Amino acid sequence: MPASAKTTPATDLALIAVFAALIAAFSLTPAIPVAGGVPITLQTLAVVLAGLVLGPVRGFLAALLYVLVGMAGLPVFAGGTGGLGVLIKPSIGYLIAFPLGALVAGALARLFVGWKGPRQYLGFFLAGLAASLVIHALGIVGLVAVVKLTPVAAFVADLAFWPGDLVKMFAAAAVAVAVHRAFPALLATRRPVTA
Repeated sequence: MPASAKTTPATDLALIAVFAALIAAFSLTPAIPVAGGVPITLQTLAVVLAGLVLGPVRGFLAALLYVLVGMAGLPVFAGGTGGLGVLIKPSIGYLIAFPLGALVAGALARLFVGWKGPRQYLGFFLAGLAASLVIHALGIVGLVAVVKLTPVAAFVADLAFWPGDLVKMFAAAAVAVAVHRAFPALLATRRPVTA
């Protein structure tokens, strides 16, 4: 597909739905509870991938769709849960941050998508790392608000997620490089249709 290829709203909707489903599928992997009851899952990998692959708007919308579907009651959250009860769970800060994390990853991915080789991989890794910082920052706020941890205790509890998330960001960068090599126009800005 050439770099000037146009996307259609139908294609955008399909990509958003596919990545929302990917986030849901990754949330259903066996969870390891840590940090005040917040489980370690593969969700952050899928959220960052949504941004790196789809860009800021579609990545944001994919993660938002996932969160809204879960809050509507479908059992797509970690442990096969769903519904508004998540609002009082320790993981709420992380969940709310998912769309913002995908937005950040996607915005930065646009800067690095034209780079080649190891530079592109490093750029995508740094974009994923920036997205993780956003997700973890709001996750810490959620731990303070719901679990009533002090900010320092919440920060320390959150550190349990970082080793796994660093591995996930390496993996997300590798997948994003491969996807953009195969589909170089995926992050192309849509051009208005002219008569």
